[in-house]
Amino acid sequence: MSFSNQRDNKAAQLATSSGAIVHPWYSLAKGDYDEMHNSAGIVRPHWNEFVQEMQELGIQEVERRHRELLKLLRENGVTYNVYGDPEGNNRPWQLDPIPLLISKEEWLGVEAGLLERAELLNLILTDLYGPRELIRKGLLPFELLYSHAGFLRACDKVRLPGEHQLVLYAADLARGMDGRLWVLSDRTQAPSGAGYALENRLAMSRISPDLFRNTPIQRLDRFFQSLRAGLNAIAPHQVENPRIVVLTPGPLNETFFEHAYMAAHLGYPLVQGNDLTVRDGYVWLKSLDGLQRIDVILRRVDDSYCDPLELREDSRLGVPGLLEAARRGNVAIANPLGSSVLENPALLPFLPAIAQHFLGRSLRLPSAATWWCGQPREREYVLKNLENLVIKPVNRGTGKASVFGNQLSRQQLAEWRERIQTHPARYVGQEHESFSSVPSIVAGGYEPRQAVLRCFVVACPEGYAAMPGGLTRSAPLKGDVPVSNQMGAMSKDTWIVASEPQADTSITISQPQEKAGSRYSSALSSRVADHLYWVGRYAERAEGSVRLLRTTVKKLYNNPDHTNSSYQIGIFSLLRSITHLTHTYPGFIATDDDKKGDLVEVNKLLDFPEPELLSIALDEDRAGSVAHTLRSLFQASYAVRDLWSADTWRVMDELEQHLDSPNPLGDISLWQMQEHLDQRIATLSAFSGLVMESMTRGNGWLFLDLGRRLERALLLISLLRSSFTSSQSAAVETQMVESLLDTSDNLICYRQHYRNYFELPSFFELLLLDQNNPRSLAYQVARIQEHLGKLPRDHMDDKQPSMEQQLAQEASKLLGLVELQALLGVNNRGERLNLEQVLSRLYQLLISLSNTVTAAYFQHGQVPYPLSASRSN
Repeated sequence: MSFSNQRDNKAAQLATSSGAIVHPWYSLAKGDYDEMHNSAGIVRPHWNEFVQEMQELGIQEVERRHRELLKLLRENGVTYNVYGDPEGNNRPWQLDPIPLLISKEEWLGVEAGLLERAELLNLILTDLYGPRELIRKGLLPFELLYSHAGFLRACDKVRLPGEHQLVLYAADLARGMDGRLWVLSDRTQAPSGAGYALENRLAMSRISPDLFRNTPIQRLDRFFQSLRAGLNAIAPHQVENPRIVVLTPGPLNETFFEHAYMAAHLGYPLVQGNDLTVRDGYVWLKSLDGLQRIDVILRRVDDSYCDPLELREDSRLGVPGLLEAARRGNVAIANPLGSSVLENPALLPFLPAIAQHFLGRSLRLPSAATWWCGQPREREYVLKNLENLVIKPVNRGTGKASVFGNQLSRQQLAEWRERIQTHPARYVGQEHESFSSVPSIVAGGYEPRQAVLRCFVVACPEGYAAMPGGLTRSAPLKGDVPVSNQMGAMSKDTWIVASEPQADTSITISQPQEKAGSRYSSALSSRVADHLYWVGRYAERAEGSVRLLRTTVKKLYNNPDHTNSSYQIGIFSLLRSITHLTHTYPGFIATDDDKKGDLVEVNKLLDFPEPELLSIALDEDRAGSVAHTLRSLFQASYAVRDLWSADTWRVMDELEQHLDSPNPLGDISLWQMQEHLDQRIATLSAFSGLVMESMTRGNGWLFLDLGRRLERALLLISLLRSSFTSSQSAAVETQMVESLLDTSDNLICYRQHYRNYFELPSFFELLLLDQNNPRSLAYQVARIQEHLGKLPRDHMDDKQPSMEQQLAQEASKLLGLVELQALLGVNNRGERLNLEQVLSRLYQLLISLSNTVTAAYFQHGQVPYPLSASRSN
C-alpha cells in the first residue's frame, strides 16, 4: 500500500461538500471501526479539514515532516527506557505525525465520564484507608483488598488535607467495534504520560504549524495550571508558597525523561530519595544552602519503595521516615502512599454497584467486562473461555504482563488453567475485544492500527479537571495486537477539535504570586552539585584528550620526517604525554625492562602507533579513552537532565548519537580520524559556550565551572610534567612547545605576544603564569579561588577560610613565588628538579582540593547543616 502524487491528486478530487472520501488504498477489514471514516468510506466531519490538508501535502511531504519530527524529538532528548532492550536504555520516543482527532461534542461526554470516575475512585480510596464501609456492606470482598500488594496497612488513616485524596488519575480508554468507549484500566499509583503528551503537542506544532492554524484544537495549558493549583492546595498547614519537589527513582527508570521534563516545565526541583531526609517529623531537602523543608512531593516512585523504614526494607529509592512525616500531616504526597490499590483490575466488576452506592447512578464510562477469579462462578467462566479472554495479574510489576488467550498454544492454555486454579485470587479475565483503528504512517502510505487513549485528570480546588485529549498509543503492527510502550507502540498527539478556533494558541503555565525571597527552586542538592561538578570535569577531560590526540595525528601525517631523530623523539614525547594524560597505561610508556635507549624505543613505537591511538580515541570499553570519557559526560549530564536548555541538550544528543553509532575501530584510519576529532572539539566547544551563556551564575554553575577549572589545571600539569621535566635538545623542545601551544589553543596568542621563535621561558610564562590567559594554570587557580569564595558554607565558620580555600591559596602562593630561570634550570643529569617539584606539589594540592570539595559538599550520608537552616516564608 503506497501513495504517489498522482494518487493524492485523484483522492483529493474525490472530496465532496458532504464529506471527503477516504483514500481507496486505506483499507479496513469488514466490521472494523475506524476513527477517521465510517463504514461507508465517508470521512467523519471532525476529520474533514485535516484529511484535506493531508491530501494537499501528499505522502512525500508527510514523510519528510515525520523525519523532521523524529529528529526534533531525538535532539530534545525525548526517550523511553525499554527494559532489556538490545538497543540500549534510552530508546528515542516515537511519534506518528497523524494525530487522533475527537470531536468536541463527543469529548464533553468523555470528559464528564472521566471526572465522574475520578470522583468515584477518590471516594473508594478514602474509604479503603478509612472506615472500610465497602467491606462491611459486602460491596467488596475482603480477600480482594487484603491480598492485594497495593493495599499498604501502614498507610491506614493517613490523609491529605482537603476532600480529594486521589490527586492524579489516568484512564486507558479504547473504543470497541460497536463504537463505544470502554475503560481498560485505571492508573492511580504515579500516572505517567502527561509530560509526553505535552512534548508531543509541542513537537507537532513545530513541524506542522499550518495544521494548527487551520484546525481549531483545544489547548493543554489549563491542565498544567490545574496541576500546579492542585499541588499547592494539598500543602499542609495552609502554607502560602509551598515547596514542591518531583521525586524520581533516577535515570534508569523507563520514564525518567518525563520526570525531568515535568520538573523543568513546572519549575520544581527534581530529587531522588537520597536528596531528602526526615528530621523531627518533617521532610527536608539536603541542599548546599542547608536543609530546606519540603511541603509537597509529586512522586514518581512506586509507593512501596518510598519508605524503607515502614514499607519495603530493601528499597534504596525512598526516604526513611517519609510515611511517618505524612502520617503527622507535615508533608503531602501526590498520589498518597497506598493509592496503587485502585489499580487492581479485580475492582472493575464491582465498580457498578459501588457507583450506585456512592453516586446513586451508573457510570458514564463503563469498564471492559472483567471477571475476578477469586469468585467460584467467575473463575469457572474464565477457565472455560480462557482462549477468548485477556488474563491479567491483579498485581502489576515487572514480568507480570497481560496474556492474550488467543495467542496461547494448547499446552500454554493448560498451564494457565493450572496456574489460575492454584492461585485464583491473583488473576482476572477480561473480555478481549478488537479496538478501533486510527490511520498511522508507514513506508509509502498509511495503514489502520489499533489504538488506546490514556486520559489524565487532576484534582484542583474547584474539583477535578481533565486534560483535553491525552496520550494516544497505536500498535506497532497491523491487526489485533497488544498496544504497549514496552512492546514498541507508536505515540500520537490527541486533538479535541472544537467547533471554532481557540483564541489562545500558546502553551504556558501561570505562575502563582509569590512573596519576595520566597523562591526555592534554586535550592541545589548535594547529588545535583556532584553531577554538575563531574560534568565540568568530564567535558574538560574529553576536550583536552581530543586536542592532544589531534595534535599528535597532525604531527604524524603532516610533513613527517622519520629520518630526523629530533622529529622521532618529539613524536615519542607526544605519544607518552597521551598515555599520561588519559591514564591508558602502559600505552606508549616504556617498561623498566627495556634499557636499550630512547631511540630504540621510539623506533619500536613509531613502527605502528595507529592501533593504540585509535583505541584511545574510540574504544568505549577502555577506561580513560575519549569515548569512555564522553559516555561518562553524557551519563552525568543525563542525571541532571532537567537543568539543561533545549539547545544545550541538542549538543549532548549529538555526542550520544556519535557514541551509539557502530564502533568504527576497524573501519577508520588514523588519517580519517582527524575529521572525527575536529567534530568532537566543535561539539564540546559548543557545549562550553552554551553553558557559559545560558546558565545563571548560581551554585550549579559554580560547581560545573569549578570542575572544569580543576580538570584543566590537572591536565596542564600532567602535560608539562611529561614533556619538560627531563631536558631534551633544543630542536625537540621547540617541537614540543609548538605542539603543546597548538593543543592548548594558544599558538596564535603566543605569536601575537612574543613574535619570536618558540622559547621555553616564554612558553612557561604564557601557560603557567599569565593570569589573563584563560588556558594558563594561574588563571585556573584564580578562578578556583573565586568560585570557592562564593560557595555556601557553615555560617559558624564564615570568618575562617575553609580547608579547600586554604589549599587553593597555597597553590596560588606557590605560583606567585615562581622564578622562571630557576624553575627551568637543568642539573648535570639533564633533569629539571625544580620544575618537577613545583608541578608535583601543585598537582597534589589540587587533588587534595578536589577530595576536600567532595567531602564537604557531595557526601550524602551526613548533613553538616543545623536544623535552624529551615524554610523562610
